[in-house]
Amino acid sequence: MKKSVDQIDARGKRVLVRLDLNVPLDGAGGIADDKRIVAALPTIKRLIDDGGRVVLMSHLGRPMGEPEDRRRFSLAPVAKRLSELLGRPVKMMSDCIGETVRAHVGAMTDGDVCLLENLRFHTGETIKDKNADTDAALRTIKDHFAAALASLGDAFVNDAFGTCHRDNASMVTLPKMMQGKPRVVGYLVQKELRFLGEAVADPARPFVCILGGAKVSGKLEVIHSLLKKCDTILVGGAMANTFLAAEGQPVGASLVEPDLFETARELRAEAGGRLRVPVDTVAAAEIREGIETRICEGSIPDGLMALDIGPSTVAAYEDVIATAKTIVWNGPMGVFETSPFDAGTIAIAQAVAAATDRGAVTVIGGGDSAAAVAKTGLTNRMTHVSTGGGASLEFLEGKAFEAINVLDDA
Repeated sequence: MKKSVDQIDARGKRVLVRLDLNVPLDGAGGIADDKRIVAALPTIKRLIDDGGRVVLMSHLGRPMGEPEDRRRFSLAPVAKRLSELLGRPVKMMSDCIGETVRAHVGAMTDGDVCLLENLRFHTGETIKDKNADTDAALRTIKDHFAAALASLGDAFVNDAFGTCHRDNASMVTLPKMMQGKPRVVGYLVQKELRFLGEAVADPARPFVCILGGAKVSGKLEVIHSLLKKCDTILVGGAMANTFLAAEGQPVGASLVEPDLFETARELRAEAGGRLRVPVDTVAAAEIREGIETRICEGSIPDGLMALDIGPSTVAAYEDVIATAKTIVWNGPMGVFETSPFDAGTIAIAQAVAAATDRGAVTVIGGGDSAAAVAKTGLTNRMTHVSTGGGASLEFLEGKAFEAINVLDDA
């Protein structure tokens, strides 16, 4: 267990807070979805109330160094929204390091808040440790960047769960350089670790995992890990096609990964009936609203693609979910962004929400899963909706996060 923001004395301290403010923008200079900003508020407010001098930092998007990127990926809209939500000014900095930033942070008073500009405007942020460890020049760039950030703070708070699986400079190198100063988790990371950790480590049973999305390859390790812990794994999305095709079922023009057929067969054998795949699918010739669809039980004809789980599969999965005491869901059941291929995902979301109402612990693994649940309007009826898609998936695999390990133990 790691120390939390509750266990530091922030008064008079410059507190560096790493957040995940990588929010979608609307193209008109505004924010399309502020959920990640709202999720960061409890930690920020606690530090303000305690008299901290709060220095926020995050990345946004994937800037490639083009001049236009400094406008497209600026965190300025985030600072504006934070100011509105906090009811106090959040000073937007023109950079994240440098003399101007250092001077402003040095002049902050208790309760002040500023937001550093996009960390990824500097190449040092995203140099991977595996590359830096074999290239002295890259290590120097990364270390100098982290040291410049570290010089701004008297304490460090990691509240960026969505980035905890990455070895970015601000996530790992920076807190390492602040050894001897308080290094703790914020409320959001604390909550994520608690729900994801408890769900997997000591679940109430039956423990059911729902896995969807496009590819088996992206979830191989989590399937292996969960098979040791789950009572049932329900598979949907395009990844189900690989399991079906591996057993000789024609899947038409559906997305498959032929190089994983043998692995898929091994997983089914290892599961011994605990890994369930669709018995029917909703198929169509293309992904388009209003297109004619066909329910396929078994084989999918040439020219058609499986784009959602079918009604018989929905009913079978609902029966399993109805008995569950713990549910972890990562990945939609079909192309949920496009009607009518969202029906399976919506039905599963409703079944999981009903399970929550009956007392089950339900954890939604961020990313597309969280977006799918949000589309149904059922977010508030889930026990926990993670803010980190990739991070939650790696956590379920049982991977250790260096960004967490470097923080102070409770």
